[in-house]
This record gives sequence, C-alpha cells and structure tokens, in this order.
Amino acid sequence: MTNSSSAGSHWRRGAGFLLLTTFLPGVVQRYAGHRALGTIALRVWGVVVGIVVLLGLALWLFPGPIVGLLLSPGVAGVARILLWVVFVGWLVMMLDAWRLSKPMSMPQNARLGMTIAVVTLAATVGFSAAYVSSLLAAAANVAQVLPGGGETSAKEGRFNVLLLGVDAAEDRDGVRPDSINLVSIDAETGRTVVFGLPRNMQRVPFAEGSPMRKAYPNGFHCPDDKCMLNAVWTAGEDRAAEFPADVNPGLEATKAAVSETLGLEINYYALVDMNGFAKMVDALGGIQLDIKKRIPIGGGSSPVSGHIEPGEGVHLDGYHALWFARSRIGADDYERMQRQKCVLSAMSKQLDPQTVADRFVELSEAGKDLLKTDVPGSELVNLVSLAAKGKDLQVASINFSPPVIERTANPDFQLIRRLVRERISAAEQADEATPAAEAPTESAQQDQPKPAQPEDKAGPDETPEPYQPAGAVEDLEQVCSVSG
Repeated sequence: MTNSSSAGSHWRRGAGFLLLTTFLPGVVQRYAGHRALGTIALRVWGVVVGIVVLLGLALWLFPGPIVGLLLSPGVAGVARILLWVVFVGWLVMMLDAWRLSKPMSMPQNARLGMTIAVVTLAATVGFSAAYVSSLLAAAANVAQVLPGGGETSAKEGRFNVLLLGVDAAEDRDGVRPDSINLVSIDAETGRTVVFGLPRNMQRVPFAEGSPMRKAYPNGFHCPDDKCMLNAVWTAGEDRAAEFPADVNPGLEATKAAVSETLGLEINYYALVDMNGFAKMVDALGGIQLDIKKRIPIGGGSSPVSGHIEPGEGVHLDGYHALWFARSRIGADDYERMQRQKCVLSAMSKQLDPQTVADRFVELSEAGKDLLKTDVPGSELVNLVSLAAKGKDLQVASINFSPPVIERTANPDFQLIRRLVRERISAAEQADEATPAAEAPTESAQQDQPKPAQPEDKAGPDETPEPYQPAGAVEDLEQVCSVSG
C-alpha cells in the first residue's frame, strides 16, 4: 500500500512538473532542483514574455512602424536565432523537469505515459517554433522586396502606384515593359482607378526636372517612329550619366514619362516579372474571373497548347492566369491591356489582410522572384488596409488607346489629363454618394457609353460635361470581369 501510494505521488509530482515547466520553465528547478539555474531560466523567460507583450501592444498601437521594423532583414535574422535559443533552453528545462520527477520510481504505465507526454510537448513546441521561424524567414524575404525609397505622403489625397509588367526572357535586350498601368488609390476609402497606357504610345512628354525633358523637349519622338513608351526605359539607360548616381535611370525616365502624361505624381512603382507572375497567383490560391471569350494558351514563340474556355466563375491558377493576361493570338495590344486589368483587379480583391496573414510565407517566396518595388515595409499595413477597404468597391478603369485616343502615335495629352481628372473626380463623388444613389449611375453609364471627344469644346466660362469613353471600365465586361 505504501509503495502504491508512493508511486502515485511520484506520478502526480511528475505531471505537475511537466505542466509547470510548459508555461514557466525554470520554476521546477527553482524549488526542486538547481536553484541558480531555475532563477536564471525564470528571469530569461520573464524577459521573453515581456518583450512579446510589449511588441503586441506596440503592434496594436503603431502597426505601420512596427511591421516595418519586423520586416528589417537584420531584425528578422536576430529574432530567428533568439527564437531557437529560447526553444533549446525550454527543452533543456523540460527534460530536466522530467528527470526531477523520478520516472524510474513510477509504475511502468505511468512512466511510459510521462515519456510520451514529454515527447509530445517537445514536438508541439518545436513545430510551433519552426512555424514562427518560417514567418521570420518570410519577413526577411519581404524586406528584400520592400527596400523603401518611394514617396510615402499621399498626393492630393491619393496613392499613385506605377505598375510595369516586363517579360525578362533571356532573348530580350534590356527592359521593355509590356504592360504599363498607374493605379490611383484614395488614401481614405481605398477606391481605385486604373489608368492604362499602351506600350506603343509615342511623343510622351517628360516631367519638369527630368534629364529626359532636356533631351526631348517636344516629347519622346524619333524619325523612325521607334520612340515608343516602352522604349523610354532603354533611352533613360542610354543617358545614365545625366541622372543622379543613386537612381535607376531607366525607371526614373519611365516614371517621368507616365507622370507627365497622366498629370499625376507617382508615389511608388512595382516592376512585375511576368515569368514570376504565375507564382504570385498560385500563392493567392488562384483567381476567379468571368471570361467572355475563348483565349488561346500560347502564341509567338510558344505553340498553342490549349485554350481557356469562357464561363462564369472560372478558376485560374498561376499558369492559366499568366496566359490569360499575355495571350496575343486573335487579339491586339488593347484587348491584352483589358485582360491584364481584369487579372490585376481580381488579385487586388483577394489581397486582403486575412489572405496576407494566411499565405504570408507563400506570398513572400513568390515576391522574391516576381517583384521589384520602392514601397517601404512600414507602409505595407496601410496599403493592405486600403486594399481591404476597396475590396468591395468597383474599380474604375480607362485605357488610353483607340477609340479613347484615336492616334497613339500623336496623342492628345490634354484630353488624357482631362479624362484622368474626370475619372478621379467621379470616383471621389461615388465615395460621397450613398450606395443606393451610386448603383443606377453606374448602370446608366454602362448602358449608354459615349464616344471619345478629341477636343474640349467648352467655352472659357463653361465646365465641360464628363463623359464615358468607349475604353472605360465597362469595356472590360466585353472580355472579362472579376467573379463575385
């Protein structure tokens, strides 16, 4: 009876030791083993818990700067090392607590149960540490993608992001963007307007202060008509000596051209490698589109291997989304621009805080191969929050291609800037209107699109009436739309 009672006491003592060590490593050693070791472990654990609590509080109060700090490569690396040091220390305390519980004095079944409990706890905490370590590694990846350098202050209440899609194939010389869009986001509501510029647009002007403006005071033009918008990058690189040493001359030249063409200051840019684009779509779990026409998979140097069939709620993985955006057969550049906007819109609607949190590791891995940008890590929370706000709002869109702009070889830049102002003004008015009042207006616009007007006929004291160009948002519905 005494032996049985003693064995039961040892079992209860061991179970208590394991439970206490799980949450307060060192407390068992402090009172039943090596007091000095237990005291050190408890103090270290107290510091760790305190740092975690303070970090959580700071993240709640100041999310932007704290996320920016956590996305710093040095901070993420040091945190990973400290994480594993803490785990190893916790594991040592757990094994020592098991030793102090005197398992050899327990009945065989109790001893086996205690051993299984120790192994299970160690594996659970180890897997948790590995998961947190993977998040910290992902944070370091994000830090490589988000080095900063852009303008963090809103421009007239908006964040303007230049999106450049490039095909970094080995047989292509230099950087020639195939897709050129400027995404203008309301800094309060997240409502977005997308402006698309065709890559073959000529005579584009350059912003004041750009070295390119001195070289091309009358716009980017040359006698052989090869001076198109997508060649501005290479032209800037050819004049690298005229730019500051710490900037990318091709990028700065392209930003100066797009900014002056649209009349908008640019906050950030994102250079998207189309060869890495598929990874990002897969990291999001694919996208859903309503597709209105059959799209070939292949073309150019790639033979046609199949088709993307029309339908509602079509799920596209990265491979098919890439070909949907880039397929050229049976379509011109302007239709491709529309399809690319559908894909961008679908991705933006899925890039909410929950998705970023759930797929953080996958997105960070995809971002390494996909993206170059000057968005700072400290602004990531703000931009993702704006994306979440605008998720359920209609994305207005206009392509400055025929018939909106009749001649891309000699565009009416005053008309382009006027349309930009009108689309932004309409978006801001939609934010002020009630949803009930907004819906009929959008429906009426879709039912009665008006042709582009190349000239401003208004008198000096008249305000020109806004109109809906044929290349505006509803034209996307002829090719594709984002599935609800």
